[in-house]
Amino acid sequence: MKASNTIWRDRLKGRLAGQLAEEIDAFETEIELRRQGKIDEVVFAETRLRRGAYGQRYDNGQRHDGVEKRTLAYTEGVNTKGPNTVWDAPGMLRIKIPYGGTSPEQLEAMAELAEEYSDGIAHITTRQDFQLHYVHIDDTPTIMRRLAEVGITTREACGNSVRNVTGCPFAGVCPDEAFDVTPYAKALALFLLGHPDAQNFGRKFKPTFSGCGQHSCGLAAIHDVGFTAQTRVVDGKEQRGFRFVVGGGLGAVPHQAKLFDEFLPVDEVLPMTQAIARVFGRHGEKKNRSRARLKFLLSSWGIEKFKETVLEERRNLHEDPKWTDYLSGVESEIETALRSPGELPASDGDERYARWLQTNIRTQRQTGYAAVTVALPLGDLTADQLRDLADIVRKFTNGTIRTTVEQNFVIRWVSKADVPALFAALDAACLADPGASSISDLVTCPGTDTCKLGISSSRGLTAELRTRLTKQTAQMDEAVRSLHVKVSGCFNSCGQHHIADIGFFGVNRIVNGFQVPHFQVVLGGQWEENAGSYGLPVVAIASKRVPEALERITDYYVRTREEDETFTCFVKRVGKAQIRKVLDDLTKDAPEHDGDPTYYSDWGDPRQYGTGDIGKGECAGEVVSQYQFAMTDAERMVFEGQILLDEGKAQKAGEDAYAAMIRAAKALVQIRYDDVSDDPDEVVDEFRERYFDTKLMFDPFAGGKFANYLFSAHERSGVMFTPDSARELIAEAQLFVEAVHACYNRMRMEQGSLTDTTD
Repeated sequence: MKASNTIWRDRLKGRLAGQLAEEIDAFETEIELRRQGKIDEVVFAETRLRRGAYGQRYDNGQRHDGVEKRTLAYTEGVNTKGPNTVWDAPGMLRIKIPYGGTSPEQLEAMAELAEEYSDGIAHITTRQDFQLHYVHIDDTPTIMRRLAEVGITTREACGNSVRNVTGCPFAGVCPDEAFDVTPYAKALALFLLGHPDAQNFGRKFKPTFSGCGQHSCGLAAIHDVGFTAQTRVVDGKEQRGFRFVVGGGLGAVPHQAKLFDEFLPVDEVLPMTQAIARVFGRHGEKKNRSRARLKFLLSSWGIEKFKETVLEERRNLHEDPKWTDYLSGVESEIETALRSPGELPASDGDERYARWLQTNIRTQRQTGYAAVTVALPLGDLTADQLRDLADIVRKFTNGTIRTTVEQNFVIRWVSKADVPALFAALDAACLADPGASSISDLVTCPGTDTCKLGISSSRGLTAELRTRLTKQTAQMDEAVRSLHVKVSGCFNSCGQHHIADIGFFGVNRIVNGFQVPHFQVVLGGQWEENAGSYGLPVVAIASKRVPEALERITDYYVRTREEDETFTCFVKRVGKAQIRKVLDDLTKDAPEHDGDPTYYSDWGDPRQYGTGDIGKGECAGEVVSQYQFAMTDAERMVFEGQILLDEGKAQKAGEDAYAAMIRAAKALVQIRYDDVSDDPDEVVDEFRERYFDTKLMFDPFAGGKFANYLFSAHERSGVMFTPDSARELIAEAQLFVEAVHACYNRMRMEQGSLTDTTD
């Protein structure tokens, strides 16, 4: 019997030989037409995104080894469209890996492409995809065809489409699962790929599958559609199904998925998702991208109306033979082992190997076998490591390897007798780092390295934290070792900071007249139970002080926790206000620039953050004082809203969040119009006229998007708040405050530049 991975590749190759191959040819033609100016850039942008091709930034320089000359030659040789277009510089290509299932042949293909067309590094994402950076747009059709030869596609890896269907990397081997979800994830990925009912979305659409409810491998709660396996007995016969949730998502404002069906039969997975896609395409927001995800449609309609509409759509669907064809024989699709089962040999006393055994090995439900996690620092590995990994997987297994949502690999079906030899092989390839899924195995997004939305260096901070935590592992309390830390370069949660025990996301502040990279500390998230709860930001800390902040939080947890108390329960019991007090002095007494210039730069980038001194003067000092006082007030109100929410006072929490937005908006308005009153109608009108209509609030930090949060909150002022709606408004208020900071900082920089010129 073929393994599920092989069946996926065979079926996908059939698609690639026909429809998708034609699409690659068409895309190659579209590239040339865009070069000739015959296709509008906006249209072409969505076209390339749906084929996995992103633009990227180049101002950080952290992964530029060996690519500056290529980039320069490229931009000088073919850039005919002017600045700020896809032709300016290479970008990023995202490659879909449904349910994380990959093979040695695919790893080798990725290695070749990384060397020939990228910077020699492949990156694993939090959706189990591969990414290649510094890829030229002209090379993408060739790369796509070479990927197709090994059964991989970039189709709909980005854009307003169905993104990668993720799945538990331990599916089929986990002792706690109800059944193997792999065939169902594979079937949905094949079914939705290029499906006509999934081409009219206002934003992306993310599905996932999990084999159980207690672990975090599938993260059902953060997805547009989440399937968690379960069984029931009907007339004495076991029946497979899924606990089906809808409307989850992280992003700037996280929403937990809502229960759609306690038990959705497996044969309804494809048609029900198709019905939801049709409803989302027809009724989802199209104009306002900040509210174009499925979660906002559910928030607007409520789960009952949404469910009623979807069920009606499902009843009206015409029968599709693919609903059953893609699921035929799923219960007999199995992976097999290459080697006979065995017992784990006794440890030889090597402390590092012993630590690796403790953190990177999971016993399979099949006796005598283990699943081995390969932990990847920052989710990166080199072309040579990809080849080494392919050889290792071939030697010890039947090619059974998967990527994970924690940016790692899992090698499945390893005979326990082979574990020492496997460790030695991984160690020789520099792939034997211990600490998988522990505090030192941090998750991060690309941040300012390559992402155009990055505010602070998430990869730089993560690398620093990882170095420190790895050195401290031996002395750590076991409760601290098991914590999950996640870092995002901005508010968008690509690093999944909302569902970490301790999360960080990048923001910026002005200190002593200079821009300084900061990170908001996020507490209250839960990684287990498929992302059981979301955290909220409690305080912004200068980037260079974040390692100390993390150390203080973990130390406070160890000193004051109750017996066997988890970190999630600890935060609830102690309260965010008390933890914030532990960090309070880290927000004060910043060093003068000349005394410690490193404080004013980001991790991994020695240059001064931002564009330098914004200029000083008596008038500027007066404005800064008034502005900073008001913004401190606004930030306090947002934080107090969180405390009220934790105390069960949803109404007052929502009211405080709205008041904080009005306070922040007034702070910005007063810079240009000092006579504005406290009346919310006047504040909003003046803000709209002076900052929204003039597009001063439109910037890389999505200020225009967050201005709409203010307008929406103002329109809804006076409504009754539920815990969910209050939490959402608090998150929106925090983002609006950050957008006000970004707008103000940018204006100050521009004013400082003018001052320098006139002086």
